Amino acid sequence: MRIGELAARAGTTTRTLRYYESRGLLPARRDDLGHRTYDESDLRLLDQIRTLRDFGFGLEETRPFVECLRAGHPEGDSCPASLAVYRRKLAELDALIGELSGVRATVAAQLARAESTAAESPEPRCELGGHT
Repeated sequence: MRIGELAARAGTTTRTLRYYESRGLLPARRDDLGHRTYDESDLRLLDQIRTLRDFGFGLEETRPFVECLRAGHPEGDSCPASLAVYRRKLAELDALIGELSGVRATVAAQLARAESTAAESPEPRCELGGHT
């Protein structure tokens, strides 16, 4: 299939496919006329990349999964390098969850303080929309 058909089937743009090709994530095969050609395995690579990107993985983080598929493995996450990326991403997510939990606790404390202060001195009262 040609680049336009692959882009349509993968739900992306030809520009994105050319970028992936320039980054070495998508093979650069050409026919006798110099047109890019792709097959179903390339669609699988793009599906793997899109799934990981949807989950917040950076483009370079998808590389081990793509290479695993290219090596003939049935799944992109069945190789040790892919598992290492999963582990790093989980650690990153755990750290972010910890940070967000801290921020949430701070906001909850600020809300409790503000509600307590507002209950002690009901006048003047402000509301959204400029009413007093």
